[in-house]
Amino acid sequence: MEEVLLRLQGISKDFPGIKALDRVSLIVRPGEVHALIGENGAGKSTLVKILSGVFPPTEGEITLEGRQVTFRSPHESQSAGISAIHQEATMFPELSVTENIFMGHHLKGRGVVSWRHMEERTRELLESLEITINPKAKVKTLSFAERQMVEIVKALSINTKIVIMDEPTSALTLREVEHLYAIIRQLAKSGKAVIFISHKFEEIFEIADSYTVLRDGRWVGEGQVAKATVDEIVRMMVGRSLDQMYPKSEVPLGEVALKVDRLTRNGIFKDVSFELRKGEILGFFGLVGAGRSEVMRVIFGIDHADGGQLSIDGKRVDIRSPADAMRHGVALVPEDRQLQGAILPMNIRENTTLPIVGSLARRGVLRRGAETSVTERYGSLLQVKSAGWEAAVNSLSGGNQQKVVLAKWLATKPRVLVLDEPTKGIDVATKATVHKFISDLAAESIAVILVSSELPEILGMSDNIVVMHEGRITAHMSRAEATPERVIIAATATTAESGERSPL
Repeated sequence: MEEVLLRLQGISKDFPGIKALDRVSLIVRPGEVHALIGENGAGKSTLVKILSGVFPPTEGEITLEGRQVTFRSPHESQSAGISAIHQEATMFPELSVTENIFMGHHLKGRGVVSWRHMEERTRELLESLEITINPKAKVKTLSFAERQMVEIVKALSINTKIVIMDEPTSALTLREVEHLYAIIRQLAKSGKAVIFISHKFEEIFEIADSYTVLRDGRWVGEGQVAKATVDEIVRMMVGRSLDQMYPKSEVPLGEVALKVDRLTRNGIFKDVSFELRKGEILGFFGLVGAGRSEVMRVIFGIDHADGGQLSIDGKRVDIRSPADAMRHGVALVPEDRQLQGAILPMNIRENTTLPIVGSLARRGVLRRGAETSVTERYGSLLQVKSAGWEAAVNSLSGGNQQKVVLAKWLATKPRVLVLDEPTKGIDVATKATVHKFISDLAAESIAVILVSSELPEILGMSDNIVVMHEGRITAHMSRAEATPERVIIAATATTAESGERSPL
């Protein structure tokens, strides 16, 4: 792995008023998985776009296989052997797998397009990666994971040398992630290089060989993953240590704010019971399909329970809609901030005040000054970075979009706040900010439910932890009792001694 496949030297990129990259360097070798690490705004996306031919660097040079290259278009980058697989697969859903794979570079026989040849080649590529997808299947019938696999096969169909993967596991199950890892290892074994972008350190340490860290558009470090620690990489990324990631304050717990008793939704979850106290952060952990989010949807009135009851501040309540939940002081920050949490084309002010517009109106007329005042209060509190409160939410980074969603629900002044994956897909620095804010909310006696798939987050932020598996609670444990091993054993419904699944 001493041979250099790709070398970037002194890469800078200027936009009007912004220096997105400042003399960045990167070395990628054949047969390695190279992690590109940095918080949102560090310059990772800009660097990928330069490699993909979306736009040229302002200065610096790119060397591929010892030859200096310039990419004036994505087609030139692809032709040189660089393929980028983005978080959102850009495919044609009504076309077949084969048609998507060979879009733009059809195989021909005797001067005409050869569908038989392309289907055979598609089948060969799929089988080489042990992917069981029908080449004739329409892409719209495939799962998210299968679409990503098709993207990888498409890259291989043009004899790519470097595959760029941007947050490839963000919507995958554990089994799908393992399959993706196997494919990545196979690509590396065949001599191809993979540039792997992820916010998840467990992924980086599982799959990557080497890493480069960017911060504020500058190169700050590189090295071998096997010789690094998470704390070292975090310090390079954000200039702070790992123990500052989870600023949990010790808060005396108050009276029970929410009591859930034998809550059931047929076929989804059963007999879910727990208590949440004022000032408490109650962590909910479980693997995909455990039923955590589904429980929260019922508590917030999006879905209806088939059995069980809810009590708020000691009084039984019947929550049949989100409006009911809000009247009882319950707010939900949903998992998918783009589809469920915010209306992206609307501006920050409109999103922040959306749940409370009625209270900001006088004689049926919405008061712009009152809206701006509320937005200023909560937007500033959460340190939303934008060009102003009139900026469209879709113009913000992922982390700032999440802050807007949080501001929106905090403006309702909830007594019970449910946070479903509040730091999903955001960078380390923003995570630390969100964690600090969650801790501050608990200190103000707000009762918080924190649903997360990230075990360090659950262990670092929770006073007590509820673990679910396949629709049932398998463990309640305090912060002092919780260990990674105990939580994972409960989440997988296995016994520590035998490693076998335990009956529920």
